Amino acid sequence: MNAVVETRLPGLQLLSRGKVRDIYELENRLLLIATDRISAFDVILPQPIPDKGKVLHQVSSFWFDWSADLVGNHLVAERIADFPPDLQEWADQLAGRSALVQRAEMFPVECVARGYLSGSGWKDYRATGKVCGIPLPEGLSESEQLPEPIFTPATKAETGHDENISFDTMVEMVGGEAAEQLRSLTLELYRKAASLALDRGIIIADTKFEFGRIDGKVVICDEMLTPDSSRFWPRDSYAPGKAQPSFDKQYVRDYLETLDWDKTPPGPDLPEDVIAGTRKRYLEILEILTGSGLWPE
Repeated sequence: MNAVVETRLPGLQLLSRGKVRDIYELENRLLLIATDRISAFDVILPQPIPDKGKVLHQVSSFWFDWSADLVGNHLVAERIADFPPDLQEWADQLAGRSALVQRAEMFPVECVARGYLSGSGWKDYRATGKVCGIPLPEGLSESEQLPEPIFTPATKAETGHDENISFDTMVEMVGGEAAEQLRSLTLELYRKAASLALDRGIIIADTKFEFGRIDGKVVICDEMLTPDSSRFWPRDSYAPGKAQPSFDKQYVRDYLETLDWDKTPPGPDLPEDVIAGTRKRYLEILEILTGSGLWPE
């Protein structure tokens, strides 16, 4: 079982190497590659999760296709058979995990939709009775469904944590019209995706989107409704009042919390059983949401 940790594509210009994605420049387009790197507490861990990048890419592909009538996206080609011939020599690094995309003028915010009280939202609510400045009813418990989904933008961070911001701050950053459009689009996508997922046995507790403009039109970019950008909970075991089991890297976080580690680099090694358990959860959510396993190569 081979994992792609760091791509090497001689002759191509590496634009950036983030926590998960490697991005290369191709004249007027970009090549986005979802590697098998995994980070926790903003630290990239020594061992990858085999096939994780393929799951991220293929789950995104499903949602990009599903949402095409609601919003455009930046995809040009997402299967290596449709890539230019000079890229196909790197099929071992690219197949099933990479996309050719149009360049977009990106909005400098993460567009977050929350339907349930969890994560930083739960911490904020306990301290202030609000989430990102939005007042909520008293007496809500951890993981409880909110009366209505809420929009909580955040600034993007290449490293470290994204920082929650108010809607007014977002307006100052992108303008009132764009902010209203992105809020409306984020909540519409979340509501419709959450309904589809619930029918398939999955609660989408929250998710974040990235938008940009191509030829003046707002499009969705990067990834979409993946286990790295969303909280996915199994519906049949949902019970508010506590943290929920999830189909994402929470399995890794839970293991790391048992260690005497200060959450600064370098990250600790992951045991084989934690790697296997995490991989299993990623593959499960791919099959549940899309109805199929990994693409044949």
